[in-house]
Amino acid sequence: MTFPGEQSELQMTDAEFRMVCELLRKHCGLHFGKESRYVLEKRLARRLRELGLTSFASFHFQLRKDDQELARVVDLLVTNETYFFREKNQLRALFEEILPELRRRTPEHPVALWSAGCSSGEEPYTLVMLALEAGLRPGRDLKVYASDISRPMLQKARRGVYREASFRQTDPRLRERYFREKDGQWQIVDGVKRHVDFIHLNLLDRSKMALLGSMDVTLCRNVIIYFDTPVKERVIDTFDQKLRPGGYLLLGHSESLINISSAFELRHLRHDLVYRKPAPGDSPYDPWHAAAAAAVVRVDVEGER
Repeated sequence: MTFPGEQSELQMTDAEFRMVCELLRKHCGLHFGKESRYVLEKRLARRLRELGLTSFASFHFQLRKDDQELARVVDLLVTNETYFFREKNQLRALFEEILPELRRRTPEHPVALWSAGCSSGEEPYTLVMLALEAGLRPGRDLKVYASDISRPMLQKARRGVYREASFRQTDPRLRERYFREKDGQWQIVDGVKRHVDFIHLNLLDRSKMALLGSMDVTLCRNVIIYFDTPVKERVIDTFDQKLRPGGYLLLGHSESLINISSAFELRHLRHDLVYRKPAPGDSPYDPWHAAAAAAVVRVDVEGER
């Protein structure tokens, strides 16, 4: 029963739920199980009312012929929660262990880093700031590329203006050094901004993926959690193709390649666990043997003292 002044709630039929889910899955890999049906219905119902539509079937028909509306729906459904210096242990592993290894192996070209699913830009800008703090020269020692499926998020990233919530893990010294305050918000300085190349990219679009060259490190953190297993396999295969041999794949801490791909080996670094694409001539990697060897070296050195 609907009382005066109230709006009746739009509800999905089983067929409409299947149609919308399949369309989203084919377009960008988003997966919604039965447990997510209520959330999907509520978020999309608001958009239906704005458009004056009365059924999800008519909305599905519009999505099939309107790419801009489909992109808007993706923005409604994806959580773009991020902030600067997120997952610090992984960043330490990247700058203290991975980058030195890659620069020693191929000193003739800059190390290429790709932030896949960069949202509003905090992650790629973090990479540039850490590079500067480490005495590296962005553009010469390393290059940073960033992509996202959301055009509004990329526009925000290119503007480089952020609110307080983006700095929850940021050292105040770094904010003072790399940002300028204006009207209660913070604008990233040009010396950081100009070193990130942003691109609009759907991870399922193999043809557009050719715009990116080969990468040394791919960061795709908290993105594949939105995909079902077949789409995860497809995306990870794309990362495998884009990574140079010996390159690294950094996922979110809640994400794993178990039962997804055998193309990468799990590396136990000092600060974090990461995935690495094997290179020709690699010796078998045994983290336990490596740890034991390191312990022997420490004992020997200490004994010499």
